[in-house]
Amino acid sequence: MYSVKQLFDLKHTLASDYLSGFNYPWEALAGIKDMILNLGPTLGPDYSEVQPQVWVHKDAVVFPTAYIMPPCIIGPNTEVRHCSFIRGSVLIGADCVIGNSVELKNAIIFDNCEVPHYNYVGDSILGWHAHMGAGSITSNIKSDRHLVVVHDGTDSIETGIRKIGAMIGDWVEIGCNAVCNPGTIVGRHATIYPTCNVRGLVPEDSILKNTGEIVKKEE
Repeated sequence: MYSVKQLFDLKHTLASDYLSGFNYPWEALAGIKDMILNLGPTLGPDYSEVQPQVWVHKDAVVFPTAYIMPPCIIGPNTEVRHCSFIRGSVLIGADCVIGNSVELKNAIIFDNCEVPHYNYVGDSILGWHAHMGAGSITSNIKSDRHLVVVHDGTDSIETGIRKIGAMIGDWVEIGCNAVCNPGTIVGRHATIYPTCNVRGLVPEDSILKNTGEIVKKEE
């Protein structure tokens, strides 16, 4: 449930070759910046380097009040809306929505993702067709500043990393105002109810309720 291949369909990101080199997705976080810097110049004529180390596809729409720090790649048919704040080291795929007052930092956003309203996504990976409801965020550092440990209820993995947000699998729905705590893993097709405090592993094809109960989705 933790692995890159179990969480993501790598056909739906420009970071496919890069991510395929890792077992656990959080292992990829440290190299996102260099990956973008290497990938950007190879993207071809459909991408323009609109400012140094920021590559935007010709069919993307970036609203004038959005602020983008390098390095960054923005894919085709993606909208980066008013007052978005992209803090660098962000790869955004095709057909995505990065909405008003959204902040992104050191992240890979797969194709068809929606991060549309008042979200923070840092040191995280969002899979294909993942959707974050209004106000939902990834928390990427523990309050005690200790290294992040990934838990699934029975096993624990020492990551050796201080900043890890959430690894959100393909087709995941995150409800409004939910908080994904550092090291959260959400499996494919899972649903997080609004206002949930999410920790550890939420298995694929399951629902996390506000009570903390996890139930299997019905066929």
